[in-house]
Amino acid sequence: MKILLVDDDAFLRDMYASKFISSGHDVLVADSSATTLSRFQNGETFDLLILDMVMPGTSGVELLTLINQQFAGAINHCIFLSNQGQDEDIKEAKDAGAIGYIVKAHSIPSEVVEKVESIIKSATKS
Repeated sequence: MKILLVDDDAFLRDMYASKFISSGHDVLVADSSATTLSRFQNGETFDLLILDMVMPGTSGVELLTLINQQFAGAINHCIFLSNQGQDEDIKEAKDAGAIGYIVKAHSIPSEVVEKVESIIKSATKS
């Protein structure tokens, strides 16, 4: 799976990227909304976009909305990976088009990979 992982926290971003890569996925990373949008402006497409909810400037939901408006079809799926775990956060993410929401604090990185793979598997069966 070709994944774009977006998180402004370099340590977490690199740790999750490493876990996905060791599970056989092709992972690219971005540290901001601007970096993310530039990838799409360059014509890149992804099977999965993993977004943090809270980032400087543009929130994850705002970024997903922009991508869907400006680069329709550039991503197959989006899952949020965030420390924000309130019901309203999850609803907002899903209303914006996310197929899943994982709270970072509730899972170790290897479990995050398993949860993402499970969410994707369920979404592609539907």
